[in-house]
Amino acid sequence: MTTALFVVSEEGYWGEECVEPLETLSAADVEITVATPSGSPPTIDEGSIDPDQVGEETAEHVTAVHENDERLNNPIPVAQADAAAYDAVVFPGGHGTVWDVNQDSDARRLLRDAVEGDDGVALVVCHAVGILAFARDSHGAFVVNGRDVTGFPNAWEEDIVDENDRLSDGRKLPYWVEDEVIAAGGNWDAELEADTSVTVDGDLVTARGPASSSAAAEALLEELEL
Repeated sequence: MTTALFVVSEEGYWGEECVEPLETLSAADVEITVATPSGSPPTIDEGSIDPDQVGEETAEHVTAVHENDERLNNPIPVAQADAAAYDAVVFPGGHGTVWDVNQDSDARRLLRDAVEGDDGVALVVCHAVGILAFARDSHGAFVVNGRDVTGFPNAWEEDIVDENDRLSDGRKLPYWVEDEVIAAGGNWDAELEADTSVTVDGDLVTARGPASSSAAAEALLEELEL
């Protein structure tokens, strides 16, 4: 049985970026466990279930999964998770990740162990790509150094935050993903002219945003040879 661990934000994950890979992997008979930083159920970004932003069909479907999926409603704490027990570790995005998942030492450990192991693979989506700017390998170097990656670009962020880097809910964005990943040595290309952006560099798969969620899930299945 192929297994995957989803590390999901309690500060606000983007619905489609979690649900699309969750359902795609489930359809391929992957056994999925969900983890959050504290072990409490994840919180969804309200924007990702707003029909005016994502369409009525997506909003309804994502809401239903968020409310009813037993895996999402009964997560384990990331501190209890071991990347070696899973074939893949998935980090869905959402602005919330910049406050919890990306800053969590155990989440970073899971990422490091997934990409350093002989058999594992990691999928990191959208704002969760920011974890690559803080996670270090077993030798102390940034995990992302020298790797080709995509993720949520500055060009999109500047249309979301105000002149003081505040989101619509008043929270100040503590950092911009693109800036931090580049500073950590990542080879960044969000492929802004393309409809979707998914980059595979060895055992690390990164995706730009919601519209790339499906392609990211398919890329992960290819890496898992499913």
